[in-house]
Amino acid sequence: MTTTQALLRPRSVSERRILTLQKSGTAAKRKLSLKAPSATYYGIVVIVTFLTLLGIVMVLSSSSVMAFHNGNSPWSLFRRQALWGAIGLLAMVLTYRTPYNDYRRLVKPLMVTAFVLNLLPFIPGIGKEVNGARAWVNLGDLSFQPSELSKLVVVLFCADLIARRHRYLNVFKKTLMPCLIVMSVGAVLSGFQKDYGSALVFVGVVLMICFFAGIPWKWVGALTGVSVLGGAGVILFVGVARKRLTAFMHPLETKGKLGYQVHQSLLSIANGGPTGAGIGQGSSKWGYLPLAHSDFIFAVVAEELGAVGSLAVIGSFLGLVFLGMRVALGAREMFGSLLAAGISGWFAFQSIINIGGATGTLPLTGLTLPFLSAGGSSLMISMAATGVLLNVARNMK
Repeated sequence: MTTTQALLRPRSVSERRILTLQKSGTAAKRKLSLKAPSATYYGIVVIVTFLTLLGIVMVLSSSSVMAFHNGNSPWSLFRRQALWGAIGLLAMVLTYRTPYNDYRRLVKPLMVTAFVLNLLPFIPGIGKEVNGARAWVNLGDLSFQPSELSKLVVVLFCADLIARRHRYLNVFKKTLMPCLIVMSVGAVLSGFQKDYGSALVFVGVVLMICFFAGIPWKWVGALTGVSVLGGAGVILFVGVARKRLTAFMHPLETKGKLGYQVHQSLLSIANGGPTGAGIGQGSSKWGYLPLAHSDFIFAVVAEELGAVGSLAVIGSFLGLVFLGMRVALGAREMFGSLLAAGISGWFAFQSIINIGGATGTLPLTGLTLPFLSAGGSSLMISMAATGVLLNVARNMK
């Protein structure tokens, strides 16, 4: 068949659809770009790899002594964290290889699934309570925290909604109200689970997406005001929450009970000095600092790697958020832009809350430090979110 005959022959419906997509540029959004990845892309890969590997090493260092003391293998938490890291790597590859626009068709089913999963911790025999928070679901020897999945789903929902209704940014009922409802459901469920840190992250993520989308300041300010009033209500009317969230203001007076963890965390950080005691040489893991492998992993980093290690961790998170915002600004379309902004804001808020709690500058909420703290669901979902961010970065302008 000659070239002319090929052009003139009747085309099938699928062929005409492909040609239409190519002319409109839509087909390019549904596959990875063929051009070389940008420096931003490689920067995100390097930072996330560094934080994940450092986290696995620090989990081993901070948990081995207490695990052995409790009659378990000193390698138990290390093996579990490494396993979740491998699962997270598979999740990251999967989300990276999946065109991010494909998630738009799954937003509503994912939202319903995520919120239903958040009800499971309340069911006796299925839910698991850890340190006063009933936020986990038993999976045999492992456990899963549904709120971690909900964070990613809320980002997808808000990004998709605002991208579809971007012409109605000034209409409260069209854009902000649905985001406010989803944020409130996620925050309230986390509050009932006594996982106040995750509730704060839901608020911060939605605020970041709304701000980046250009929703009028009056509505963003109103959303912030409602969130502040909600937090104030929790502090005023929930006695346990009030004591936990305000103990950081009086670390010396409360160091015997509610402020004990923060006090020991500050001692560990002070012991680190400029260069630290060395990996495995810290004293906090000998039972002085509870939850050294999870909520207070930053204190262990500061003690064993010193100010150098602490600044490296803080700088890595700053770099990750900066690169994520570069991806948001360089995305091909609004949905990808809001997706990158929401994920970057999520990592920013969660790291600020965790490090602030460990250093006594913010209330202690029990929130994990992304990529570093022991916690399989946190690590896996954070890496899956990174895959989505990399997919947007791979298709930048």
